[in-house]
Amino acid sequence: MRTKYCVFILVFLCVSTGVEAQWLWQKENMESIKQKKKSPFYAPAYRALIVQAEEEVRKGSYSVVYKKGIAPSGDKHDYVSLSRYWWRNPSTSNGLPYVFKDGESNPELNHYDRNTLGNMCNAVSTLSLAFFYSGSEKYAEKAFDLLKIWFLNSDTKMNPNLEYSQFIPGRDDSKGRPEGLIDSYSFVGMLNSIPLLRTSAHYSEADEVELKKWFSDFVHWLQVSEQGKKENNAKNNHATAYDAQLITYLLFSGDEDGARRIIRDFPTKRIFAQIEPDGKQPNELWRTLAYHYSWYNLSHMVDVCATAQKLGVNLLDEKSVDGRSIYGAMDYLASFIGKNASSWPYQQISGWEAKQQDVCHTMFRIFELAPTRHRYQEIAQKYAKHNETDRWRLLYGESF
Repeated sequence: MRTKYCVFILVFLCVSTGVEAQWLWQKENMESIKQKKKSPFYAPAYRALIVQAEEEVRKGSYSVVYKKGIAPSGDKHDYVSLSRYWWRNPSTSNGLPYVFKDGESNPELNHYDRNTLGNMCNAVSTLSLAFFYSGSEKYAEKAFDLLKIWFLNSDTKMNPNLEYSQFIPGRDDSKGRPEGLIDSYSFVGMLNSIPLLRTSAHYSEADEVELKKWFSDFVHWLQVSEQGKKENNAKNNHATAYDAQLITYLLFSGDEDGARRIIRDFPTKRIFAQIEPDGKQPNELWRTLAYHYSWYNLSHMVDVCATAQKLGVNLLDEKSVDGRSIYGAMDYLASFIGKNASSWPYQQISGWEAKQQDVCHTMFRIFELAPTRHRYQEIAQKYAKHNETDRWRLLYGESF
């Protein structure tokens, strides 16, 4: 009987650890960093984090009901966003229907919820990290206030759907698009920061239960809606981001079995289907920002790998019989690090240097997950533009 009881406790702890884990970051590493936060390597980044957290404390809150516009449903609680690369039609008096300009973001985005959602998620993450590293309750208190206003309070909460995400004025009755589901990717990082708040005196188990219910409803909508079904069948970064979101929301809401099913299918369904044996990602290469989108898709894959690793699943080493793998995709992008944009055989109409830095950051992340990949660390350390105030130092330590 005692043996059965011990086995039950062990299984329970393993399941709890999987569900409640720090999926994208190594919590043990961060605990070590916290002890050294005033050392010369970490102190500038720590001070910068506190400055940013103080700014968030002074700011107001965020909510979908605060925007000037309203969703076609007429419900102020419905999230709505403009499709990023669609602009007013210069050939018509009313600007309709909008026309496509790939790679050029329309500033009208600011009239809707997309940037507000991102700002809210960034604020919660900043405040959570500031609380973790400083222990100051004011940061946790503000983070919980933001979460309650966006997700829980009846007067201000967002409905758990993206029915009107990335609509295009004048097209398809201004309904939301499958591509709009990527808008909520900011929730992935935000949810990763919430476990840092659980030691706060302001933490409420009842609020977290309600928040988990919100994400349970949201992940259900993502899976049964027509937008969700179409995004699941996409062939590019949208499909990868869709899976990464589902896995995170399922884990947060307590459905580890559901998350594991998606992780199980991920190599065949996403990695091998999107990466060629030579490392190219053809579904991203037609874009005017082909280097960016190749990195962007790969960054979602690394998020999934980090999460899967916490559940004891190694996706990084998955390789098809003809050589398709995440490492192959990383090697291909890394081969252009330190070179001019003209060396890239596809289009990248802007942001070449910034994307090179993003690729360096992703190589650091892969090295953290797979410490035998010293080549990635060497390349990244050689070409990354190190900023002593960079938050990445507080997340990934001295290897960065």
